[in-house]
Amino acid sequence: MAKKDEFVVDSSVVTKWFLVESGSDLATGLRDDFATGRVSLAVPTLLFYEVMNALRFSGAFNERDLALAGNALSKYRFGIWRPRGKLLELSAVLSLREDLSVYDACYVALAQRVRSKVITEDKELLERFPAYTMPVDLYNPNPG
Repeated sequence: MAKKDEFVVDSSVVTKWFLVESGSDLATGLRDDFATGRVSLAVPTLLFYEVMNALRFSGAFNERDLALAGNALSKYRFGIWRPRGKLLELSAVLSLREDLSVYDACYVALAQRVRSKVITEDKELLERFPAYTMPVDLYNPNPG
């Protein structure tokens, strides 16, 4: 059996799994491939807080619906990485080097650690780290 592709995914994409907005169809295609085991996705622990915060401030969720979204998010079988040790060190270095938040740098640091790319809609990450990022519209799992 062929090894499945592994990517890092950030909150700009995962949020689109819960909100209907521009690019949601592409993001849910990735979600469906992930849910069916066609690809694997790695995330830092902060993804859960970032997604929930984006959903909370979207205005689209009441208390009950936000709790349900959190429950659904927690059931995905991500490869979860805690920012510590080398991952946290690299996040700090990239943050200072590229003048961006440690939060955003953490996704790129994780991509470097797992030798993959971050699937993102974050224009700043796409511009600053073209070797380690790709927009969700370029995602194409093992065609064929």
